[in-house]
Amino acid sequence: MPPASPPSWLRRRTVFGQVTSVGDGDNFRLYHTPGGRLAGWGWLPWKRVPVNKKELKDQTIHIRLAGIDAPELAHFGRPEQPFARDAHAWLTSYLLNRRVRAYVYRQDQYSRVVASVYVRRAFDLPPFRRRDVSYEMLKRGLATVYEAKAGSEFGGPDKEKKYRKIERWAKARAKGLWKDYGRTGSDWESPRECKTRMGLADDEKKLKL
Repeated sequence: MPPASPPSWLRRRTVFGQVTSVGDGDNFRLYHTPGGRLAGWGWLPWKRVPVNKKELKDQTIHIRLAGIDAPELAHFGRPEQPFARDAHAWLTSYLLNRRVRAYVYRQDQYSRVVASVYVRRAFDLPPFRRRDVSYEMLKRGLATVYEAKAGSEFGGPDKEKKYRKIERWAKARAKGLWKDYGRTGSDWESPRECKTRMGLADDEKKLKL
C-alpha cells in the first residue's frame, strides 16, 4: 500500500492487522491481516507478515492514534520533546509485532489514517481485556488530549469525555510528562505548545492549504 492511504481504506470501518513499526509516541505502521489467525495468518506458509523493510515497502497502513498528542522525537533538525523517548519506548513495547484493531475515521494532513486502536495482551490484568491504546497512553501521562483547533478526532463525545477524565487523573498524580506541571519555576509545556514554539503547528497549517 502506498504511503498515502487510498480512499478504499477510509471506507472501511475497521482494519485488523499486525504492528510492524512505531514512529513516534502516537503513530505506527500496520500490516493488514484480514481474518487474523483464523484465516491462516501466522501459521499458513503463504500468509505471513513480512519481517524486513524491503518486503514491507508500500505494504503497510500508517496509523495515527485518535484523540491524543504525544511528544515527538527529533525530526528534520528539530530537537526531541521532553518524554518523547518514554512515549515511543512504551508504545513500541506495547504494540510492536502485536495484532490490533483500528477503527478508522479519516485521513490527516500527513496521509495517515486517524483511528482508535485496540489491543488484547496476555500479561495485562485482567488478561486479554480489550485496551484502548490512546486511553492507556493518557493514563500513563505519555500523551495529552489532542488540542489542535482543527483536525481533532475522538470517535464521539463520550470517548472525548473519557479521555479528558483520565488526563485529569494523570495530571493530578504527576504521571509521566505531567511531572513538573504547575511546579514553581518549571518551563513545562504540552506537546502541542512545544510544536507551536518550534513552528510545527505552522507547518501543519501549510499542509492543509
